[in-house]
Amino acid sequence: MWADLLPVGRHAGSGGYRRYAWTGADADCRAWFEEQARARGLAYEVDRNGNQWAWLGDPAAGDAVVTGSHLDSVPDGGAFDGPLGVVSSFAALDELRGRGTEFTRPLAVVNFGDEEGARFGLACVGSRLTAGQLTVEQAHRLTDGDGVSLPRAMEAAGYDPEAIGADPERLARIGAFVELHVEQGRALDLSGDPVGIASAIWPHGRWRFDFRGEANHAGTTRLADRRDPMPSYAETVLAARREAERAGAVATFGKVSVEPNGVNAIPSLVRGWLDSRAADQETLDTVVGGVQKAAREYAAAHGVGLDVVRESFTPVVEFDHALRDELARILGRDTGLRVPVLGTGAGHDAGILSGSIPTAMLFVRNPTGVSHSPAESAAEDDCVAGVRALADVLEGLACR
Repeated sequence: MWADLLPVGRHAGSGGYRRYAWTGADADCRAWFEEQARARGLAYEVDRNGNQWAWLGDPAAGDAVVTGSHLDSVPDGGAFDGPLGVVSSFAALDELRGRGTEFTRPLAVVNFGDEEGARFGLACVGSRLTAGQLTVEQAHRLTDGDGVSLPRAMEAAGYDPEAIGADPERLARIGAFVELHVEQGRALDLSGDPVGIASAIWPHGRWRFDFRGEANHAGTTRLADRRDPMPSYAETVLAARREAERAGAVATFGKVSVEPNGVNAIPSLVRGWLDSRAADQETLDTVVGGVQKAAREYAAAHGVGLDVVRESFTPVVEFDHALRDELARILGRDTGLRVPVLGTGAGHDAGILSGSIPTAMLFVRNPTGVSHSPAESAAEDDCVAGVRALADVLEGLACR
């Protein structure tokens, strides 16, 4: 499975992946998922929001145990973020069938669409729509960098954009969702454990900073006469780093757009996107508030206008304590595997769904600690340990 999926959407120059929602690479990933489902005799379906499902047992019976993740990527992302969870889900099912396991609850593997938000700027679109956290109107307003709207992209890929929306009937079928994911950090590498259990997802959001100045000639305009938004943006980037360090949080300006974007032109607009995350809401508010205050001071000093727009926000997500404890019991008492419990600053479909159904997560060790990059990695032995842990969890949940 891994060998078949590995070349899909890989960029020859960067070595990273460009599997964006509703593109050719995404279609190839979706075809791979359908092939895996049908090869195992699972009932395959696509829901109204484009999420893919592979069912063992009757979905209508309810109280199903679901596992899976996503197959899309960030720009030039790594091979493991998302796909490891989907591949491991199918592999765990194979493992359980090899054990001769008899299930008493329906079981499903899912691939949620557009989790990374790389094309339309909003993460977890598939799961947000399903959970009713993104309205149809909001989704229809999403556009990519080329001005292509989400409905137009879905339609071009052969899906009906008019059908999207909240899907409470589907969520009502699910008794528990467990997502396996490569760790996006080094906690497991530092502790020496191949597998961990998630405790919570830090609150996080994205803010757009629009610094508006005046375009002019780079060679003939005196420094004193300039209304250049670039220095204000640059100083704000440094301020974000200082605020995050002071609070023990993270803050990143990872995307920037400049107009008119000429080497010999003073910009009229510098637009930067801030991603900030912290262990609690108060700390996050302090960091983002500090960045905004500094940005406004810099903009005023340079005669530049500033607009700040919060584009997305996810509050702290505490995974279902009973389900989390059940995973620890299954893996600890029944198998003797030591599984640390750790928090994460990354968002996931499991976090989105946690407000509607019991969810939990397993992490697989990433020795580099690098994620959203081709350097992202996981050793084969650790991946196998993740599959076995997931199989044990699924057996413990779906066979009782």
